[in-house]
Amino acid sequence: MKIILTHEVSGLGAAGDVVDVKDGYARNYLIPRKFAIRWTKGGEKDVEQIRRARKIHEIQTIEQANVVKAQLEGVKVRLAVRSGDAGRLFGSVTPADIASAIKASGGPEVDKRRIELAAPIKTLGAHETSVRLHPEVAAKVNIEVVAG
Repeated sequence: MKIILTHEVSGLGAAGDVVDVKDGYARNYLIPRKFAIRWTKGGEKDVEQIRRARKIHEIQTIEQANVVKAQLEGVKVRLAVRSGDAGRLFGSVTPADIASAIKASGGPEVDKRRIELAAPIKTLGAHETSVRLHPEVAAKVNIEVVAG
């Protein structure tokens, strides 16, 4: 099935890209979660609008990405969450939580969709996550999850 991506999908493409995927993947995952829309001749006109919006929000050059990377890696991020006695969290830390904690710690504003978690964060302590700033640049961010 031919679709138009409305958000960046890891391993598939960026917003505004027209890609072919299996029907089930499009119907059951991408379209219901608003990551993509069906491709039509009328929808092809929307591609330029999506691409223009993407260019406004994304980091344009590797130099800009390296500047933001230096800012992110210099920020000490502490995230206070509710936890049980054994240090296990009630729920888990989401990319949106991490993005707001980075902003609250004095770091640059980061899109939650750019934060990549290797595994869900469900315990207190120090954790490392990466932020994909540019296709060639990723920043490592150390997060300290504390009881709150």
